[in-house]
Amino acid sequence: MFFNYPKVCLFLTVFSIFFQFDLTAQKVGVVFSGGGAAGYAHIGVLKALEENHIPVDYIAGTSQGAIVGAMYAIGFTPDEIQAFVETEAYKNMSEAVIEEKYAYYFKRRDATPSWLAFKLSLDSTLRMRIPTNVLSPIALDFGIMEFTSGYSAAAGYNFDSLFIPFRCVAADIEQKEPVVFSKGDLGEAIRASISYPFYIPPVMVNGSLLFDGGLYNNFPSNVMYNDFYPDFIIGSTVAANNAVPDEDNVLSQIRSMLVSKTDFNVPCEGGIVIRPQTNVNLFDFSNPQPTIDSGYIATMRSIGFIKQHIQRRTDSVELATKRKQFRDKIPPIVFDKMYIEGLTKNQTEYAKSILRHKSKQLTMEDIKEGYFRLASDNKITYIYPKAMYNRQTSFYDLHLKIRKEKDIIAYLGGNFSNRPISQGYLGIQYNYLSYFATELLANAYFGKLYNSLQLKTRFDFPFRIPFFIEPSLTWNKLDYYSSSNAFLADVKPPYLKESEQYGNLTMGFPTGKKGRIVAGAGVVSITDRYYQTSHFLEKDTTDRTDFNLFTSQGYYEINSLNRRLYANQGEYFNVSVRYVNGWERNTPGSTSPDSTIFEKDHKWMTFKLKGERYFNRRGTLKIGIYGEGVYSTQDFFNNYTASILSAPAFQPTPDSKTIFLENYRANQYVAGGLKFVVNFRKNIELRAEGYIFQPYQATNKTDDLKAVYGLPFLSQHYIGTGAIVWNTPVGPMSFSINYYDRAKDSFSFLFHFGYILFNRRALE
Repeated sequence: MFFNYPKVCLFLTVFSIFFQFDLTAQKVGVVFSGGGAAGYAHIGVLKALEENHIPVDYIAGTSQGAIVGAMYAIGFTPDEIQAFVETEAYKNMSEAVIEEKYAYYFKRRDATPSWLAFKLSLDSTLRMRIPTNVLSPIALDFGIMEFTSGYSAAAGYNFDSLFIPFRCVAADIEQKEPVVFSKGDLGEAIRASISYPFYIPPVMVNGSLLFDGGLYNNFPSNVMYNDFYPDFIIGSTVAANNAVPDEDNVLSQIRSMLVSKTDFNVPCEGGIVIRPQTNVNLFDFSNPQPTIDSGYIATMRSIGFIKQHIQRRTDSVELATKRKQFRDKIPPIVFDKMYIEGLTKNQTEYAKSILRHKSKQLTMEDIKEGYFRLASDNKITYIYPKAMYNRQTSFYDLHLKIRKEKDIIAYLGGNFSNRPISQGYLGIQYNYLSYFATELLANAYFGKLYNSLQLKTRFDFPFRIPFFIEPSLTWNKLDYYSSSNAFLADVKPPYLKESEQYGNLTMGFPTGKKGRIVAGAGVVSITDRYYQTSHFLEKDTTDRTDFNLFTSQGYYEINSLNRRLYANQGEYFNVSVRYVNGWERNTPGSTSPDSTIFEKDHKWMTFKLKGERYFNRRGTLKIGIYGEGVYSTQDFFNNYTASILSAPAFQPTPDSKTIFLENYRANQYVAGGLKFVVNFRKNIELRAEGYIFQPYQATNKTDDLKAVYGLPFLSQHYIGTGAIVWNTPVGPMSFSINYYDRAKDSFSFLFHFGYILFNRRALE
């Protein structure tokens, strides 16, 4: 047989070149599913692939898979992705926590026991907002913009020009179809893809309201195949289709209505789906390491199959060089122009005044401080930032979509309890926003223990040194009852009634981001009705003490506590001074040993220091410290009960705020305690608290029912409480056992659902 060796050599050469080209041309796509915190497993998948030099030419993801995929697509190594998600900044962003150094307290209003808010604009229809565990998007939106804006600019807003071509998926619920992002702002695309219903609010993109891509496509392998047509697809899924809806489970029915079934397979023969075994709650982003490890282990178990089908390998040095080359293309993030959308001209000026930018060119850090200051304003209900690079100016333009709060808000709330301290709460608020902000608020509390009416107005002026002016009128009434702690117990008539009416005018200034200075003055009328003995009949009349006074006060306050009630993070500090000048009139009742009307002038100063702080914010066990001190030059009133009623009170727990505890009232005292909080579920915690109350001189009762001082530091008193608290979307539910030493009933049981909160007292 005759061989044409030149032709054979030519054929073998061409064949080898073709075969070599085929190996080189082999393209690999990686697809990541959604799955909340379980999506951290995708980081482990990438780590195993890189260690084994498996190439990744394209990447696509949904929801949490979009976040991990995007970070890899912009040039992060798997180790860098892991380091980033373990940072405090990322954890704050994922939990909607504003970093403490950017938290702005000045705009925070007094806490109320509201559960629901009904909102109405004068030019629209009524809308209701139910508070839930939905993340506030403020920190999240800014964090995503801060993280991605430079990489978007480097790619020219084309996802094919990222370090690795990328796709992510969101859901258009109006059109009932998935939306695939291949260009535009990368941060906006990610934000749309992770907008999990009832947890993270949706975002408007190009006129469409977009939700989490997992609603319609939780594993975009078809997007990978159709857009890039790779030779081999490596999929990683930590999600599954919903189970068949249960006729007795409304949530399962809602999930089935919202979420379409997803095909968690690759649409071609050349591929593999890795299924890491994760054990983490959907929104528990606190400890990513075990979940990352699960992805790594699952991938290593399949690495032989992957290597068998993918012959091409990457070079680590070459990969690092390409990453650096891409990052070097990022234009420095400096802002030149700002565009505000959604407000009127006057409202825009108000927003700009709060942003307070002094120079023309601004860094991201400059923008950040003003952004969170504006976001803290309760006249602003929504703010969405986007940074767009302007090639003509070589600077970035900042676009802010801002939505003002509704004109009218109605509040409904209160507290239910086993004791006669249940109360309802109604509030109505009118908001007006122009060059400055105006707020009119009226509220009412009604119940057996506490009733109150309040009307106040607040004017906020966003000047170079911002300040507010707040006039208010308040009527408070407390009826203290003697009753059992059982659920079904007869409630005896009130034995002590406090009533006060006061008008105040206050003015406040911010001090830094977390503090404020407030000063004010007012006139007060207080009427106390009481029995000076525990033995009284229905026909008996109470003693009555009227105290009309003028008061002025100033205080410095810091507050970063994370909850209205049962806080477990942050700190509180208040130092105050108050002056009181008033006239007492005492009218004895039928049980009084004295029948003479008594009148006396009183003047005093009160200095008070109060602080609270929690430690180990990320841990399961959180420890809090609490301290309080009072020094008052107040003298005694006509009798012991009137003197005790007017004295400063130590009330560190919700239960203690609802009981008249004469042993924990004194004109000079120091007090403090420790709090131990164990979170065994995200919103369920065990609390143990202990306090000591040390009066300088206790107020004692004489035989003729007058008040006298005891010996210095002669007695101490203790408070203890143990509680299990479930912080529900509308308010806390608590079961607690409370201890007060030397009380008639030292131990008491309290169940309540809602907030044990009141309007400020006249001399508080």
